[in-house]
Amino acid sequence: MTNPGWKTFLRTVLGRAYPRFIGVWREKSWLFFDVFLPLLQVSAYVYIYRAIGAPLEFSGFAVLGGAMIAYWMNVLWSMASQLYWEKETGNLQLYLIAPTSRMAILLGMALGGLTATTVRAAGVILVGTLLFRVPLQVADGALFFGVFLLTLISLYGLGMLLSSVFLLWGREAWHLSQLFMEPVYLFSGFYFPVRALGFWVAAVASLIPITLGLDAMRQLLYPQLMEKFRFLSVEVELGILAFLAVLFLFLSREGLRFFEDLARREGRLTLRGQ
Repeated sequence: MTNPGWKTFLRTVLGRAYPRFIGVWREKSWLFFDVFLPLLQVSAYVYIYRAIGAPLEFSGFAVLGGAMIAYWMNVLWSMASQLYWEKETGNLQLYLIAPTSRMAILLGMALGGLTATTVRAAGVILVGTLLFRVPLQVADGALFFGVFLLTLISLYGLGMLLSSVFLLWGREAWHLSQLFMEPVYLFSGFYFPVRALGFWVAAVASLIPITLGLDAMRQLLYPQLMEKFRFLSVEVELGILAFLAVLFLFLSREGLRFFEDLARREGRLTLRGQ
């Protein structure tokens, strides 16, 4: 992988992030649908909890999970599948011959997509809390932000890793994106505490960073209720998230190196020449 220096690296990040950042504001109608449509699914879970007489905090679980789904969808479609779609549209060779870091390109995609996704997530939380009168009170704002930041870093690191994997598997990328969508909704506990699935299922699901991130943020929002439903302590989950962030970023770098070497040696970018 080329090492063009920090200036070129930074310019690549900003240049790749710019189109996604501008795209958020060019079509303002998308903001409405990005908030309104996810809110319908959140509303379904809120009304289920209210119908069975669950504590009001459970509605907060659903609102927070609905907001975090925006980040998972961004990682799955705008990160993991991105290199495959660039290959299909004929742009991938331009990325490979560009005298810059491929990590910078993916990082720019992540930061640009993060802007639109944060707008959507903030909209879901704002409308959800006002519409359903859900209590959201953070006792330790710095710790909550740290959990949120580590969750995003590790989650987008996973997205960078999957972008290489999806590219190597060729046409299966679309099917893999579909495969990973719905099961993660269940096993990561987007709408309920993940501990309900059992310790070992939750432990396996913790390989997806958003599982631990959601559990930790819920503990900081609703400490009394989560004493009964928490999976691990916030401190332990923070440590695991930090480890996953480093691991996924390292593996994504190695994955990019692998398919670059594969392209140079064999003139192909997939495992079976697809």
